[in-house]
Amino acid sequence: MNTIATLYNETPDIFKDKSLPQILSFAGDGKLKDGNTTSSEFRNLLDIVQPNILFEFANYCLSNPFENSGLALQDIVNQIGKRLNFDVEYGLYKGKKNSIGFDGIWTTKDGYNIIIEVKTTDYIRINLSESVAKYRSALIDAGKIDKENSSILIVVGREDTGDLESQVRGSRYAWNIRIISTDALIQLLKLKETFNDAKTILQITELLKPREYTRVDKLIDLIFETSKDLQLDDIDTVETPSLSPTKKEKAIPVNFYLDCIHKIQNHLKQQLIKQTKITYTTKDNSLCVMCTISRNHNTTDKQGRFWFAFHPHQQKMLEEYPTAYVAFGCGDSQKTLLIPYALFGPLVKNMWTTEKENRMYWHVIINYKNDKFLLSQPKTTDHNPVDITEYLI
Repeated sequence: MNTIATLYNETPDIFKDKSLPQILSFAGDGKLKDGNTTSSEFRNLLDIVQPNILFEFANYCLSNPFENSGLALQDIVNQIGKRLNFDVEYGLYKGKKNSIGFDGIWTTKDGYNIIIEVKTTDYIRINLSESVAKYRSALIDAGKIDKENSSILIVVGREDTGDLESQVRGSRYAWNIRIISTDALIQLLKLKETFNDAKTILQITELLKPREYTRVDKLIDLIFETSKDLQLDDIDTVETPSLSPTKKEKAIPVNFYLDCIHKIQNHLKQQLIKQTKITYTTKDNSLCVMCTISRNHNTTDKQGRFWFAFHPHQQKMLEEYPTAYVAFGCGDSQKTLLIPYALFGPLVKNMWTTEKENRMYWHVIINYKNDKFLLSQPKTTDHNPVDITEYLI
């Protein structure tokens, strides 16, 4: 029997006109319960849906309350945590005797734990001592988290959180708790997907930890790193050594990027999930694709010259995955090259580089001639390019 994740994989538009309760009805008995089939299938679906669908699900839970909307939102919030690069442990939908009733635990790569509490509304006051603060203390006592290396994040619906904020500020837990709305958490994920460098993403997620900002150095560092990341998009001039130093060819926007991604997915027979502006991974993080595109800098379609920037942080990221590819869209999606990083990585050292303002990047230059794609290698002794035509998909 097909699961809802399988149905989505085979036909991504199958749920296009379906409400969230209708989608859940296809899974098990349609009711979210701890450990049941509906829960398992829904979480597997959330692992693979594109971000816009994840956001639609969250908005539906808040705008159209239904029987399981609070439980569904809990799973959606935990999925957002996953996509913000936390290791996520799902909690219980409903408390059980002798169990710790947290909604989720998000763990950073350096071992910091954030205990998640999801509330669809702010109207009901939370008894902190008997709920999320109690869960954190129990987890500390059980040796599962460290007192000095953990905190609480309360995720609420769109309503005004003023009352809850006052309640937290007036409690003895003020230094251990952060509050964020679901909308703001979604915005954080959207922001993450515009970034290029994982280092910037790590800085951004620091906002979810309780901080005392009398000294604002950390905030300034965050603003600086974000600014540097966004400046990577400004590398829109062609500065190959074959061009004169004074000549800069302003890039013309190209818009076939998503067509390349769809082509790559079909070729790999894998559902790819967006991680950053130009990187996609599989659900289990076993495979990563970095995809970038270029217009034709030549004047004819029979010949082509395509230019791409490749950065050290991209190199470092690709090296972390068991299987990784670099993809280059050359003028249109029909000229998409998908190259295993194991082959591409060693060739980088033979490319021209640019260094300026504490930034360095390699010039990836691909020439198209006589139906062949040739990767420029100007720093080799013979300057011979590498034929990469076989990687056209």
